[in-house]
Amino acid sequence: MAALNRSTLRRLQNLPQIPSVWEGDRRPLSNADSHPMVEEDDYPEADGECILWVDGSEGVVRAMDVVGPDAGPEAIVRALLRAMEHPQSPAPAVRPQKIVVKNREIQFYLRGVLQDLGISIDYVPELPLIDEIFRGMQEVAVNRPPELPPQYAEVLREKAAQIWHDAPWQTLSEHQIISIEINQWDVASLYVSVLGQGRMDYGVLLYRSLESLKRFRQQVVNDESFEDLEQAFLGQDCLFLTFESADDIDEDEEEIDLADLPPSEIEPNFGNLHPLEGLRSILYEEEALTMLVALEAFHRFFRNNRRKFAAETFPNLSSRYRIPVPSSDGEIQQVSVKVSTMPDVSDELLEMLDDDEDDEFEMPLLRDDLVPPNSFLSLGVVPWETVEFLRGNAQFHQGAELDIHAAGDGLPVVMIQTSNPKAKTMIQDLKEAGGVKAICFNPGEDPFQDEQYDLGILQAQNGELYLFGEFNEDDPVHQEARKKWERRCQLTKGWCGLIIAKGLMGASRGQPQFKDMIALFEVRWMSAKDLGIGPLQLMPMF
Repeated sequence: MAALNRSTLRRLQNLPQIPSVWEGDRRPLSNADSHPMVEEDDYPEADGECILWVDGSEGVVRAMDVVGPDAGPEAIVRALLRAMEHPQSPAPAVRPQKIVVKNREIQFYLRGVLQDLGISIDYVPELPLIDEIFRGMQEVAVNRPPELPPQYAEVLREKAAQIWHDAPWQTLSEHQIISIEINQWDVASLYVSVLGQGRMDYGVLLYRSLESLKRFRQQVVNDESFEDLEQAFLGQDCLFLTFESADDIDEDEEEIDLADLPPSEIEPNFGNLHPLEGLRSILYEEEALTMLVALEAFHRFFRNNRRKFAAETFPNLSSRYRIPVPSSDGEIQQVSVKVSTMPDVSDELLEMLDDDEDDEFEMPLLRDDLVPPNSFLSLGVVPWETVEFLRGNAQFHQGAELDIHAAGDGLPVVMIQTSNPKAKTMIQDLKEAGGVKAICFNPGEDPFQDEQYDLGILQAQNGELYLFGEFNEDDPVHQEARKKWERRCQLTKGWCGLIIAKGLMGASRGQPQFKDMIALFEVRWMSAKDLGIGPLQLMPMF
């Protein structure tokens, strides 16, 4: 049995002890939705167990935690210590005089761990306050409406699968707007904006008004802070369909492109955004019917005009359709809709973006579509003998403008290792951008997680900026590697290299051999000050 260390005991003994009785228990949860006080994203163990510590005298929850079913009894103690020192309710840090539990094993375990804290630990057959809390949780779970009305859930998922198969984001940009005139369920028209050309979030937004659509786009262009963009996001008035992976993605695969997954691994998400409601991931009956008609109409319109959408200009097109909709009495109702492109609106939205680029002195976008997901990245040095070999034998070599001062133990390099086809695609993309001009590290932050990052950036000759790596600013390994790398860059008078290697899945993963290194770019090292774009902030996208 683990024991509290002496310093922890002294700290807990210094807490005031009050004449109160606390209830504690650990109970299984069918899923995270069954308890409203816990956010599902915060507790990935959907089939875990809930630990509760409740002050029976005051009737307040002091600590709640969700753990996996395999978590040991130490988890109960961790939650109890938090209940004493850092209660989640607005209550002071205290020790109870008495604890009651309804599990003999928990009782004996707590007696052993807490024996020096002067707390009485008793067994009782019932815990009325905790029982009442869990009953309330179950009632909420039972009464919570489903995400989709049951009678329309299957057909809506079929329509979503059609949209995923159509992949309209391969052809349409977000600013190319399509209207769907419905005149049903208090909806006159919906205005469709397609997400996905940035290969980040895939889906369709169906705005209830052009005013809401234009206002959001204008706010995104004008507002720079995270708080402003969050308010703009929540201020939209639209229905939405987005897609995500059906399986949890490992941390090292967070940037996987959904388009690379098979359709069986794609899951649709439906929802509603409104300035007064915020984000709601539930569709009610009339919203579901509206979404059903709109998705089917958009699918037909896009399928019939796919080739025309591939033209350089957004065409002026219009079509009418009759969409069958099941009614509550089982009959099929035919809803007449008109679907049209809106070139004038699309030009107006595009002009907003162009004006913003002019205002920002044509600040280039930081792109993250160059380095394939799951690539192996390293920051280090290659001996000068290796550099000479690659200059004459690599499949592609971009030489330095001047002779590099061969000082120190070698050329400082960024090494990116991926599969052979993806490595060749990277090289081709960089060649089309005129080659690589410089490598830089620039500060960045994620306001969602309140974390600071060191962003590895490649600057192409055409001015494009490509993200090749995100490194936690507090990671001592990266900080030491970067310091060594920059010292070597100073020895070479500001020259460094980019090596692209194949063999990601082979025996040479992480340690590519000469034959695996297929491209060498000899480029300048640039400081963040010289790059001149300032700290970058992760911004929310739908």
